[in-house]
Amino acid sequence: MTTAFDPLDLAGTPLSNRIALAPMTRSRAFGPGNSPTDSTAEYYAQRASGGLLITEGIQPSVIGQGYPDTPGLHSQEQIDAWRKVTDAVHAKGGKIVAQLMHGGRIGHPDLLPDGLVPVAPSAVAAPGQVYLHSGPKDYVTPKELTSEEITATVADFVSAARNAIEAGFDGVELHGANGYLIHQFLAPNSNVRTDEWGGSAENRIRFAVEVARAVVAEIGAARTGIRLSPSNGSLGLEEPDFEPTYTALVRELATLDLAFLHLIEINREFTETVRKLFPGTFILNVKTEGPTSAAELKLIEDGTADVISYGVLFLSNPDLPARLKAGGPYNDVDPSTFFGGDDKGYTDYPFLEG
Repeated sequence: MTTAFDPLDLAGTPLSNRIALAPMTRSRAFGPGNSPTDSTAEYYAQRASGGLLITEGIQPSVIGQGYPDTPGLHSQEQIDAWRKVTDAVHAKGGKIVAQLMHGGRIGHPDLLPDGLVPVAPSAVAAPGQVYLHSGPKDYVTPKELTSEEITATVADFVSAARNAIEAGFDGVELHGANGYLIHQFLAPNSNVRTDEWGGSAENRIRFAVEVARAVVAEIGAARTGIRLSPSNGSLGLEEPDFEPTYTALVRELATLDLAFLHLIEINREFTETVRKLFPGTFILNVKTEGPTSAAELKLIEDGTADVISYGVLFLSNPDLPARLKAGGPYNDVDPSTFFGGDDKGYTDYPFLEG
């Protein structure tokens, strides 16, 4: 029987176990030009015992930034800073991929230079507010991307993927979930286009497929994965009839021979559908009432998933695989330190051995 503590071959990248660090925004890119710091390197290196580390969302371009103090991968200083992170993780024997996240309509002009405004598939504002250093502000109506700008945005993802490999990452995860740009193209209430990028399910999945195809052409399928969150309602997206759209999307992605698909679970029935359709490594972020726990590891044993990703529990327990194997104990988490701040609640959670 396969267990969570068995190794896994991720399209040629050897993983020591089947426990992944889920991507979590930490808003601590305090280095020059929104680059990671030495504390970022320590944070990820502390968690290198996970089979696979997936970084916080990294914007592939200036206009892709959605929140204050989030890191990018579109400048040389950012590449050099991320190299310190990947070197630190690899020195501990870990594997790490960069999650490429374009905020799309999630963001604010105050975060952007030169009078830029957020962009999206359609000029439809997200509900709610973004929290800036100056205080909360309503999301603005984004600029609708032209066909030429869509092509340029695909190229931004490609450039960021190339930069990720230069920075020493073992691959990339395309963020197609949680209400950000790729997801905005998928959802019919944020994508009201009537051209080849909107309308039918076939057209709404086009952007996700084209980004994945272009990144595969640049860095290889074995170093490319994608994260999806069907109908999870993040940031105002509505997908009432999500099954046909995502079934079509997964079928197209399956033809690209991606290294992995990382699913945020909506229900077990659809999880099983995706599992059958996708031939590569299947990473599952399990739907639970609270934080993902040791109980979910049985989904590896019964074949529901190849890897289970952990968010909050891994944030507060840097040696999570050892704690899961031992049955705990687990550190309590401090939610007040999730976003921004100093090393408190970032690199100071204790290990089992102190």
